[in-house]
Amino acid sequence: MKKNEILDLSFEFALGIIKMVKYLKANKEFVMSNQLLRSGTSIGANISEAQAAQSTNDFISKMSIASKEARETKYWLRLLDKSKYLEKYQRKNVLFESMQSIIKLLTSIIKTTQEKN
Repeated sequence: MKKNEILDLSFEFALGIIKMVKYLKANKEFVMSNQLLRSGTSIGANISEAQAAQSTNDFISKMSIASKEARETKYWLRLLDKSKYLEKYQRKNVLFESMQSIIKLLTSIIKTTQEKN
């Protein structure tokens, strides 16, 4: 079976988001953590859905939604970080780096697919 880098990366990222949300909820932060959980796990769900796209335009649409969710997730991560909720969270830098990789990869996939279309 062929390895799918963006699918694997987004899945591992979602697992990291789940762990971060558990940490946030244990520290009594519920509102932003719920938003982070929704957007952070939605990235991979949309990428997975794109794998069964009915057309190239459908694929681009699903990957674009994943890109939007990734950017929203980046917003929540930055907001949580700047408001000091992540001050003691050990793995925040790993998630921030993964987030940047996901956004770059999605942007590249979308642009390449649009050019070929």
